[in-house]
Amino acid sequence: MIKSVLAAAALAVLAPTALAQTAPAQDHSNHAAPATARPTIASPIKDLLNNAETAAVMEKHLPGVAQHPMRPQFEDMTLAQVMPMSGGMISQATVDAIDADLKALPQTPAS
Repeated sequence: MIKSVLAAAALAVLAPTALAQTAPAQDHSNHAAPATARPTIASPIKDLLNNAETAAVMEKHLPGVAQHPMRPQFEDMTLAQVMPMSGGMISQATVDAIDADLKALPQTPAS
């Protein structure tokens, strides 16, 4: 009797594992490539300046920002963080204009 109970318990434990099947791999080759993550207004300034498209937007609204002598001190900050310390050089209107131009840039697929 104990042997049959042990055999039944072993069968109950092993049966689901024996019957489990793995799903076939899916083909994702026909899926669209994700859009490249482009820096946004919430990104650190160095990220905005290290991307050619967003750097052009920054230079349009803040000429010379890439060569600013204090860049090492502010490049890890966002524009919103630098704005109060800029002595009026960066206004909310400037930040809003940069944001609008960044959002207007076309999305490019990842390669």
